Amino acid sequence: MSDVTGRRANADFSTFFEAEYERLFQVMYLMCGNKSDAEDLAQEAMARAFERWDRVQDVQSPIGYVFQIAFNLHRSWLRRAERGLRSGRVGTSTAHNVGQARLEVLEALASLPRSQREALVLMEWLGFSADEAGGILRIDSSSVRGRVHRARNSLRQRFGDVDA
Repeated sequence: MSDVTGRRANADFSTFFEAEYERLFQVMYLMCGNKSDAEDLAQEAMARAFERWDRVQDVQSPIGYVFQIAFNLHRSWLRRAERGLRSGRVGTSTAHNVGQARLEVLEALASLPRSQREALVLMEWLGFSADEAGGILRIDSSSVRGRVHRARNSLRQRFGDVDA
């Protein structure tokens, strides 16, 4: 890669990073409920995207690709944490200085199955369409809609119908 091409790729990634990092961080915070973990996951996902930027920038949805990386990292983190808890090596953590309502929402999200939580966050918080979310999650859009529907029903049961 020439020096000029390398600088252009870095500039393109910088623009992408500035446009998308905050949204990625917010999603990871909703997924894991801890700011420092969310920052670690978002930064690692962006770092991995940067390492492969020559390929990532050419995919249909670069942010979708980065969300896939972040979700995979989160799944790996959960598996490691679960193994640690089973072996007795890891203690439980508490929420850091969040309001009671926010804590309840995070707990409710955490109580959802991972697949429902991912679909709900992508569609409801980030505004992706079912087709876009399906592309990110590598499932059919009808499956995304089904997961979101089940997640909403679970949240309605927990909080009651707040749309009234």
